[in-house]
Amino acid sequence: MRKISGRGAVLVAAGTGLVLALTACGANTSSGGGGGGAPASPSAAAGGGAKVGVILPDTSTSARYEGFDRPLLDKALKAEGLDPDIENAQGDVQKFSTLADGMITSGVKVLILDAPNTDVGAAVEKKAQAAGIPTIDYDRLNLGGSADYYVSFDNTRVGALQGTGLAQGLADKRGAQVIEIEGAATDNNATLFYNGQQSVLKPMYDSGQFKVVATQRIPNWDNQAGGATFEQFLTANGGKVDGVLAANDGLAGAVITVLKKTGLAGKAIVTGQDATPDGLQAILRGDQYMTVFKPISDEANGAAKLAGALAKGDKAGADALATATTKDTKNDRSVKSVLLTPILITKDKVKQVVDQGSVKASEICVADTKAACDQLGIK
Repeated sequence: MRKISGRGAVLVAAGTGLVLALTACGANTSSGGGGGGAPASPSAAAGGGAKVGVILPDTSTSARYEGFDRPLLDKALKAEGLDPDIENAQGDVQKFSTLADGMITSGVKVLILDAPNTDVGAAVEKKAQAAGIPTIDYDRLNLGGSADYYVSFDNTRVGALQGTGLAQGLADKRGAQVIEIEGAATDNNATLFYNGQQSVLKPMYDSGQFKVVATQRIPNWDNQAGGATFEQFLTANGGKVDGVLAANDGLAGAVITVLKKTGLAGKAIVTGQDATPDGLQAILRGDQYMTVFKPISDEANGAAKLAGALAKGDKAGADALATATTKDTKNDRSVKSVLLTPILITKDKVKQVVDQGSVKASEICVADTKAACDQLGIK
């Protein structure tokens, strides 16, 4: 890690695509747990349609993968008449590869991949391509890969919303000191988030409106490492910080733990992403300023519809769904994409996440947030 004065680290730019908005709402929970070994999974439907393999990345960096994505993908794929085999690599690239090998050998008709890093994702796609199995990059693009389609949110827009939220929270506090705790360098989404953030914040840094004290990308999105890195930056800056650009709710939670120890919780503006129950609770308490809501049911439905078309060999039908494109900067190709619209959530908009069914009021209205829930009409 490094202390950086001035504008902070310059990260590699990556392209993005157009936005396609789909409708639906999720039913997010924050349960844990992971997948088993390949090829069968407890979530696989009994008999019937074509088998579709899904491999999720981990259970530690965000509550979303097991609490949100797994059940929503299972439901959406079954609704398309497919037989889903959903596994979780638990952050282990070797396990990801082994799970994929098992699915390819078992003869899945489509693979949906959310890889821990782009290298293992691209390697799996090469094997799938050799076996004649179409692949869908889910949530993050595997740079240098060969996925047939990509389903995600407009991740540059996600970052722009984070930058907007930070600027909004800091308001007219000229010279406000900002620490940036970013996602993994091996995750293309983290680069897109950064690009979007800087589209809003760079002019403010350049003008002296805000000052970036330090910036660091956290390997594997590790929350503990993110908190430790933030604490070191904070200490090196004399215990002063006005805003923390945390790339997701998990990292934001680790930052808030440090801020509580130093008496700065609720005073420093903290961003997030994923609208997790923990993140929304932190917003209701006033410890976190904003998050980004990405209705994961939209993402799951988009992937399932693509998989349904591909399982039937209907490439024209799949192309009709994927009306956007995303640039793979590593092998200079455009990937047909379904890109969805993210939503900025501050305290006054938390009810919107509950109203859409993405979290339950009981998950966020706990003892120390009940008064805020009552005030906002969250029931």
